Amino acid sequence: MSQSTMLICTTLLALSCTLSGCSEGGSTSKPSTSEVVTSTEASMVFVNAQVYTVNTKQPWAEAVAIQGNKIVYVGSDTQAQSYITERTEVIDLKGKMLMPGFHDVHIHPLESASEVTQFTLPGYASEDEYIDRLYEASLSNPNTDWLIGYGHEIATLLDMQTSPLAVLDEAIPERPVIIMEQTSHSMWVNSKALSLAGITANRKDPVGGVIGRDEQGNLNGILYDNAGNQLMELAMNSRPDAQTQDYFGLIEYTMPELNKVGITSISDARTYWQRGHLQTWQRVADEDKLTLRVSLGLWAYPQMSDEKQIVSLKSMFSRPSDSLLKVDQVKFYMDGILVNSTAAMHEPYEVNWLNLYQNKGLNYFTQARLEKYIQALEPTGFDFNIHGIGDRGIHEALNAIENASNGHARHRVTHLEVVDPADMPRFAKLNVIADAQVAGEFSQPEHWSENIPLIGAQRSENLVPIKSLQRANATLTLSSDWNVSTFNPFVGISHAISRAPQNITLAQAIAAYTINGAYAMRQEHLVGSIEVGKRADLVVLGSNLFDLTAEQIKQVTAELTLLDGEVVYQAY
Repeated sequence: MSQSTMLICTTLLALSCTLSGCSEGGSTSKPSTSEVVTSTEASMVFVNAQVYTVNTKQPWAEAVAIQGNKIVYVGSDTQAQSYITERTEVIDLKGKMLMPGFHDVHIHPLESASEVTQFTLPGYASEDEYIDRLYEASLSNPNTDWLIGYGHEIATLLDMQTSPLAVLDEAIPERPVIIMEQTSHSMWVNSKALSLAGITANRKDPVGGVIGRDEQGNLNGILYDNAGNQLMELAMNSRPDAQTQDYFGLIEYTMPELNKVGITSISDARTYWQRGHLQTWQRVADEDKLTLRVSLGLWAYPQMSDEKQIVSLKSMFSRPSDSLLKVDQVKFYMDGILVNSTAAMHEPYEVNWLNLYQNKGLNYFTQARLEKYIQALEPTGFDFNIHGIGDRGIHEALNAIENASNGHARHRVTHLEVVDPADMPRFAKLNVIADAQVAGEFSQPEHWSENIPLIGAQRSENLVPIKSLQRANATLTLSSDWNVSTFNPFVGISHAISRAPQNITLAQAIAAYTINGAYAMRQEHLVGSIEVGKRADLVVLGSNLFDLTAEQIKQVTAELTLLDGEVVYQAY
């Protein structure tokens, strides 16, 4: 071994610490051996590891050999020796766990860390506290036309004794302000912003949105769902530095932090192509700064004409085999969210805040419109990422796929909070991926009762029914919807295995974050499991997940993350 190679190995070995042996009860088994190609010299070999491959034909191994960006051997320590020469970097993991890199197939990486957001508010505060915070934010950002913020919860605004519009106008009357609520499904705006958008009390609600009003019909400063999205579009496009701020947020914070928790592949679940998001991602790719495999989900604008939007979407499709960046998904919203009473439901809500038709939520896209897009865009190669929270929204998404799909696409419905039991088997039947998020505390069973005032006790049970979907043979993926929930996959896995009665096994949860995510991104032939011929997207963990309790899994950390055989994160 050369002196330089020995130095590299010494650095990486600093990551190692002694773990307990394989757990009892079948969590590990004697490794089998992949085909040995003795003529191959490996550039890197991991030995003395607990390798969880996510390959059902060879679940566990001791060693993995890599040549460049490809895995050339998976098997025993003994046979791995034939791949080692003096030029090989040998990494003794001393019993640590090695597994495939994680996928997060529903995440908002540009929006969640963009430096274009100028201030953050607490979720709950008094009206006076908000006024003080807002006034300080205005003083701290004197040179922008718009003030853009984030952070409150919708319940805070609805509980105010004063109109939310009056509160914001008192703090900042002279320039437009827009503040995104934590779920992103409503915006708090002042009179200046409403005026610039031409929104008056007599204005008709836009498709997929609601203009908030008080009991007398006066504007209250809350814009729900697509009404808020359209105004945020106006605010973002007023900022000439928006793309630059998005770019720096992505390369300085988001990608490094994702790699730090072992994530190597993501789907951007809302690429606002009219805000320059596509150009920002392309810039990062062109500068060779991507440390993730990325599939972009182009936002489908509800207010845009179908014909014009279909032409635009087709022109942006890109799935080059030699690039980490793909533009091959479209993000559709069927409905809103439960806490706004905008999720599309079969039966009416228990409350009636927004005076929606039949009080059953709203549609961004109807079933008929979604069918039109499926027929138009599937031949191009697009897969759809479809937001569906209410049972009606999910049902209509499945109907559209059943009626219009050619059967070869890999569409998925995401969120899946209230699912009609009759629709469970349709996911497998229609080859629709069930994408769920359980990392957020609000998805845990102890919080289900908080929805009883909205939808009643019966419909509040079994929210995000991942166990029921798994039993119905749906292809399940787990994702974060960051920043609604943490992107830390160890938190998601911990919750997934402990949220009885809707819990799944550890092996199922890992598959949902790895091989199933790879399938959703059309890259299961490349990554998602550790097999000979696949790319070396790998993560070393401080502990073997199969030896830990659900609570202990939350504390696990990644110590080394590889993308395409190159180190993108190293703990020490």
